[in-house]
Amino acid sequence: MAYSILFAPLAERRLKALAESTQRRIITRIKALQRNPRPQGVKKLTDEDDLYRIREGSFRIVYTIRDKELVVLVLKIDDRKEVYR
Repeated sequence: MAYSILFAPLAERRLKALAESTQRRIITRIKALQRNPRPQGVKKLTDEDDLYRIREGSFRIVYTIRDKELVVLVLKIDDRKEVYR
């Protein structure tokens, strides 16, 4: 039962703006969400409903999970200093 990965326009633009090596690391991490959208190390954001974040180096990937539709929607990818603003 694999989940589909969708990107919000903001997350997609941010990903494309990163260095290629960083893009590869982040894409690998996001692809792993297809098999397990709640991996070890995931944090549920306390201020928001159904928002989760995973880390990849100094970057944070914020996403939501739609279990009924088997979809992971990546909302934001940014440096840890900027992602929660």
